[in-house]
Formats: sequence, structure tokens, C-alpha cells
Amino acid sequence: MAAVFIYLLRFLFIIIGYATAALAASLFLNLLVMSAIEFGQDEPLPAALGSMLFAVPLVALWIAYIAFVPAMLAILLGEIMGKRDWLFYALTGAVAAAVVIGLMTGMAEAGHDMTADPGFALAIIASGIFGGMAYWLVAGRSAGNWRGRDATLPGPSGS
Repeated sequence: MAAVFIYLLRFLFIIIGYATAALAASLFLNLLVMSAIEFGQDEPLPAALGSMLFAVPLVALWIAYIAFVPAMLAILLGEIMGKRDWLFYALTGAVAAAVVIGLMTGMAEAGHDMTADPGFALAIIASGIFGGMAYWLVAGRSAGNWRGRDATLPGPSGS
């Protein structure tokens, strides 16, 4: 029964970590867009914060939806391999973002392809890195703990 509780707790950490990663990536993208269009310089602070309170969760839902499969593959790989370093999650976040760019390229209408802009692609990849690091802060630092010390994978010598 204790093992089931450990698995459920780990699953809860993974879900919370994924939600945090989507929110962090969304916040990063929103801050990039707001600085690019110079929003908030002439507007009062409540208007800028109000738009952020609406836009960040909305974009986070879209990010969580479109990046679900590549992100879950990265999370599964990190859990199985027991990866606990921030660089692994930052790089897999970048790879998941690159897969999202590939998916967005296939969905673009003729003449409205935002992924053709290299700045947009770099912003998406940077938000994937930011999201991967946010996942690491919540759940990645304890990846593979559910296996316990006795269930580690054998080394190259077969021991």
C-alpha cells in the first residue's frame, strides 16, 4: 500500500510540475511579447497586470495542450533514467518546443506562417527552456525516487 501511495504522490508532483512549466513558459512568452510591442510603458500598471492575469493562464492552457506528448516523453525519459540535473530538463524543454514549432508549421494557413520568422521560433524554444527549468524546480530534482535505492538499473558491467 505504501508503494501505491509513493507512485500517486510522484504522479501528483509530475502533474504540478507540468502545470508549473506551462505557466512559466507562458509567462516568458507574454513578457517577450509585451516588451516587443512596448506594452506597459505608457499604460498604467493595473492595465498591464490585468492583461497578464488573463493572458498567462490562457496561453499556458494552449502550451500545455500542444506540448503534451513531447513533454510527457521527456518527463518519462527523465523518470526512467533518474535524471535530476537542470540541464537535462532545459534541453528537453527546448526539444519539446522544437517539436511544437514543427506541429505549428503543419497547421499554418497559406501566407500566415508565424513559424517562418526565426525570432518567433527562438522565442518558442527559449520558452521551452524556461518551462523545462521550471519543471526541474518542482519535480525534476526528485526524478526516479519512486524506484528506491534497490531498484537502480545495472551499470555497463552488468553488475
